[in-house]
Order: sequence, then C-alpha cells, then structure tokens
Amino acid sequence: MNLILMGLPGAGKGTQADKIVEKYNIPHISTGDMFRSAIKEGTELGKKAKSFMDKGELVPDEVTIGIVKERLSKPDCENGFLLDGFPRTIAQAEALDSLLHELGTKIDYVLHIDVPEEKLVDRLTGRRICPTCGATYHVEFNPPKVDGKCDHDGSDLIQRDDDKPETVKNRLEVNIKQTEPLLDFYRQKGDLIAVNGDQDIDKVFNDITEKLGGSA
Repeated sequence: MNLILMGLPGAGKGTQADKIVEKYNIPHISTGDMFRSAIKEGTELGKKAKSFMDKGELVPDEVTIGIVKERLSKPDCENGFLLDGFPRTIAQAEALDSLLHELGTKIDYVLHIDVPEEKLVDRLTGRRICPTCGATYHVEFNPPKVDGKCDHDGSDLIQRDDDKPETVKNRLEVNIKQTEPLLDFYRQKGDLIAVNGDQDIDKVFNDITEKLGGSA
C-alpha cells in the first residue's frame, strides 16, 4: 500500500505514522530522512542537495524528486511506503505521479489527519520545556506533577518562542495556504481520505485502518 500522510503541525502525524508503519509493515519515509540518507551515502543527488542546504537554500524540485525516486526504488518499498512531508506542491505531486508510473505503481491513498485550527493552537501553545534537562510537557495532555516545575530537576518550565500563540497562528496559516491546493488536487483524483484527528489517538488510528480497508 502506497500512502501519503498529510496534516498540519500538531495534528498528530508522527504518532499515527508510527502506528501505520507497524501495522502495515511499510517504511516511513520523511523528506528529512531521505535527504540525510542520500547525503550520508554520498550519492550524486545527495551531494547536490547538501550544496544547497549548506547555503541555507531550498533544494530544487528536480533534486528532491530524484532523491525520492532513489528512495522509492529500494527493496524495502516493494510492498508499499508511507510518504511524509512530500509532496508539498502541485508540481511535486505531478512529478511523483510520473515517477511512480515509471516504477509501475501509484499512490493508493492520501491520508489527511484533520484537526480544527483552534484545537491545533491549543495543542501547540500548551507545550512547556525544561531548560535544564530538555524534558517536554503539555499543560493539558502531559502536565508536570508540580505546576510549572520539571519533574526531574525542579527547574522552572519555559514556553519556547515558536510555541507562543502569535507564532503558532502564523505557522498554521502558512501551512494551510500551502496544503489546501494539494488537498484539492488529491480530492479531485479521488485519492484523499480525511480522518478526524480531534479524538483519542487509538480512535484516530482505528478510523484510519477502517478507511484503508481493515488489515493489511
């Protein structure tokens, strides 16, 4: 089963990705992991990607798509894969369709974990971090034993700048603008499966497996 996983920051993609790859025995392929692997292996495309990344520039589509093709051609993808973080644009989605056609396969489903924006703001702004040991907490979902204090060393917990409400709202708005055209693209193709992410983690996963047709 060839899957793409989509969802805004805070939607719980990482948690569901772990459960999906375990149940369906397919590799979880994130853009970052692909780049790191290609760079570590010293492939030509990996070297090209590194030259852009070292300059703080975006890696061009043709390099990214080449790296995706290399990764999807590996033996562990023969029975399927879960793509996370790619594609990000319509051009990348169309290029992905083309390269999968070359490989004799296609995307089966695009899973979109959908959570209302206001709920995502609550999730993302509730994070607190210990500046001493790095432990993370959440004021609602994983609170410390003593309010505002780290369980491990008693340090005062802090809220990172990028977890503050204004920053979070801006980040979500940028992501919504970026993902809406892609969601429409896959909706029109009939590949999109929307899952309500505003519920218990196991219930979200049950909904995913039901919509994917039960067991592998």
